[in-house]
Amino acid sequence: MDALWALLFATAGLIAVTYSRLPPEELYNVREEGVTAGLGRALVFLNYPVSLIAISIAWLAAGRLATRRAFWAAVAATLLCGVTALPGVVDQHDLDAKAVNLLPAVGVAIALVLSIKAPWERVGRLPLDPLRVLIGVVVWLVALVWIAAVAGVFFPGDLLLGEEIRRGGDGQLAPAVHLGDHEGLDAALLVTAALILTRYRPALAVGFLLGLTFVYGLAVEWRDFWFEQLVKRGSTAWTPPSVLTPRASFAWLSLILLAALVALAVRRIEGPPRPVADPPRGGRSPLRGSPTAESTTGARSP
Repeated sequence: MDALWALLFATAGLIAVTYSRLPPEELYNVREEGVTAGLGRALVFLNYPVSLIAISIAWLAAGRLATRRAFWAAVAATLLCGVTALPGVVDQHDLDAKAVNLLPAVGVAIALVLSIKAPWERVGRLPLDPLRVLIGVVVWLVALVWIAAVAGVFFPGDLLLGEEIRRGGDGQLAPAVHLGDHEGLDAALLVTAALILTRYRPALAVGFLLGLTFVYGLAVEWRDFWFEQLVKRGSTAWTPPSVLTPRASFAWLSLILLAALVALAVRRIEGPPRPVADPPRGGRSPLRGSPTAESTTGARSP
């Protein structure tokens, strides 16, 4: 869990530095400059994708703390982080920070506090771990070009398009892979979070949310890579359907069905949450009807 938070905040810090030092014309759909631009873009990053991940973390932590206060804190985190999904809160055509972006950031802070307080057992080797590692390696190999971009440099070599001038979706000529944060990198973080958090044997509802995080992240990363590396190269004119924002569509129906299948598969293969062996911290009695917490006898996972 600590490693996941470290990855998210390290990315936010890198975004702040890159957007602070580069002029807006070298980035994507931002107008602010300097430190204001850097901090503002990092705030938007805390909305998308971090707040989407924070919802699952809040409920996993609340299940382990098993107190009424933790339950209501998870509800508050969910409502605040859910603001990200409202129209205009995160607009890919205008990625400068707005006052409303503070609300999901507060939700992220609540999830962080819950995760710090919660007892995270060190989970042993699980049946799906080799598959998790394989998926993670592929996801981050694909994301190499976006890691370079978020650091403010173009990916070297001719294997992947980067600084080559190509025509984008708006019809304008620009580098094939713009500098700064990409939805493909955000998607890689979503997939990674789902791979890590499903190791904690979530309850079925949280498992479905993580399943949706997983398949949504794969779909977004696939589309971003396909468009930048194949469509812009001229290899094909077909583009995968966009699922970046929720809508009534066959693509989103497919994501929901796949998420349910992923959640059921993980639960069937690795089992449901295990019962609590020791009382929760502080000696408080568990909240009646709250999700069953897992054993707290192990050390806190990294």
